[in-house]
Amino acid sequence: MWTDDDSVQVLLGAHSLSAPEPYKRWYDVQSVVPHPGSRPDSLEDDLILFKLSQNASLGPHVRPLPLQYEDKEVEPGTLCDVAGWGVVTHAGRRPDVLHQLRVSIMNRTTCNLRTYHDGVVTINMMCAESNRRDTCRGDSGSPLVCGDAVEGVVTWGSRVCGNGKKPGVYTRVSSYRMWIENITNGNMTS
Repeated sequence: MWTDDDSVQVLLGAHSLSAPEPYKRWYDVQSVVPHPGSRPDSLEDDLILFKLSQNASLGPHVRPLPLQYEDKEVEPGTLCDVAGWGVVTHAGRRPDVLHQLRVSIMNRTTCNLRTYHDGVVTINMMCAESNRRDTCRGDSGSPLVCGDAVEGVVTWGSRVCGNGKKPGVYTRVSSYRMWIENITNGNMTS
């Protein structure tokens, strides 16, 4: 969340945005590190890391997810989970509670067909089918979890969410393993 003074905060342990919950806690972000290749005019390298100003309190409602560092493609048809507080109606209504969705991974070659994304999905991206149900505005940055690892991060899709001809697109975590390791090991300029 961006605050009025341009500082960033992260909410951990929440299911509802409005209800009091014992594990819900806001954390200030000490630094924001966009991937050096990201640009406003490009879909490539759409990844950003936040360093919290203090360690997160871990427990049953807040725990890290392992990242997929093995550079392998997720098999088409694999069911993966994604969750977020993005818009849930065409009118732009945002939910109060975290929404979870199971999506099926789509073959990149199919996703790049002219009838879908017409060749713009690169090796650093992956697609998931979006027939009537999909991630949407406000879900960007949410993890795509396949099995027990984060395989991707919500990045872009159709202007009309749930459009079966415009699959959701995710940044592949394994493509950025070295950069993520450099940043998390304290090299904040990589």
